[in-house]
Amino acid sequence: ETWARDLEEIKALGGRASTHRSAEQTEIARFWDYSMPPIYHGIVRSVALTPGRDIAANARLFATVAQAMDDALIAVFDAKYHFNFWRPVTAIRNADLDGNDATTRDGTWLPLIDVPMHPEYPSGHSILAGAVGAVLQAEVGTGAVKLATTSPTAKGVTRQWTSIDDFVREVAMARVYGGLHFRFTNEASVVMGNSIGELAVRRQQTAQAVQAVQAVQAVQAAQAARAARPVQRTGGASRAEPARPAAAAPTDKGQEEYWRHFGVS
Repeated sequence: ETWARDLEEIKALGGRASTHRSAEQTEIARFWDYSMPPIYHGIVRSVALTPGRDIAANARLFATVAQAMDDALIAVFDAKYHFNFWRPVTAIRNADLDGNDATTRDGTWLPLIDVPMHPEYPSGHSILAGAVGAVLQAEVGTGAVKLATTSPTAKGVTRQWTSIDDFVREVAMARVYGGLHFRFTNEASVVMGNSIGELAVRRQQTAQAVQAVQAVQAVQAAQAARAARPVQRTGGASRAEPARPAAAAPTDKGQEEYWRHFGVS
């Protein structure tokens, strides 16, 4: 059963006195103890610094990631206080009350990482990682990536990945190693984050499409205005000037000068 499996897993791997967690797993847990959005900026910068990218593409990338992370944080805290699910430390210390004979109580158990003061489900870090991962996947496609970032809670350490999936998976498992979130929570949270990231990408793509249409319309309007200018004929005679559209009648001196510039009076 999922509940018993995941509770026993985090009790073994996420405890402060765990003998099952490896040194690298402990390092990963402490690295991702810092859970605010800025820790992801280094990862996004890894993509932005790829040769051949331009400043406009990078601006859109950072804007889309920021929107995705903001939406993810709103969604995660709305969900946390909807489900109001207990943290592993509470569940493990009260496993005799969960109605499952496959779980065992440990009244002295403590997590490796101090527990945040909000409910367990879903995982904010896993949702953020899933959202960022979805945006980056849309940006790089199937191409090779080299990702890296640093953490305020692991001074001097830089972690690196060659796969977006590996990066997202590490963030999710870090919450198990730290004793903060059950595996099933992290799995659901990554899926939720992916959906939020994909939505941010679609919004950005829609905005770009609208801007492209507006740019074409602006060019067409400028060309039409140029075509309306009087054309000098041989002998000095000029072609009749088109009348100004009624809807474009000037309302101030500035508009009068505008139409005079195009030869319309």
